[in-house]
Amino acid sequence: MSWYISVIRKYAVFNGRARRKEYWMFFLCNILISIALGFITGFIGGMLGIGTSISDPASIIYSLAVLIPGIAVAVRRMHDVGRSGWWILLPIVNFVFLCLDSQPNENEYGLNPKNS
Repeated sequence: MSWYISVIRKYAVFNGRARRKEYWMFFLCNILISIALGFITGFIGGMLGIGTSISDPASIIYSLAVLIPGIAVAVRRMHDVGRSGWWILLPIVNFVFLCLDSQPNENEYGLNPKNS
């Protein structure tokens, strides 16, 4: 959970580098929170007999709240492998880059976060 909170604290920081673990732990936490949010709001909506009128706005609000931090950590992850942040616009290619290991030394985007 500390990885998730550290990404949220760097809400709109698009410079620097993010480790592979930081990105994927944020991704995993987002999925788990989304599932829990959907289950809880769906359960409450079912109990009250109002259907999805609670779950849809709740998931939209959560998605919008983590949109910018998600883009920022993806850009920092691209920087960690030595690529421009614009690579996140190409879906298949960016997935490959997101899975690659960090550049071992300092690059144009900063120090290697593994060494910090």
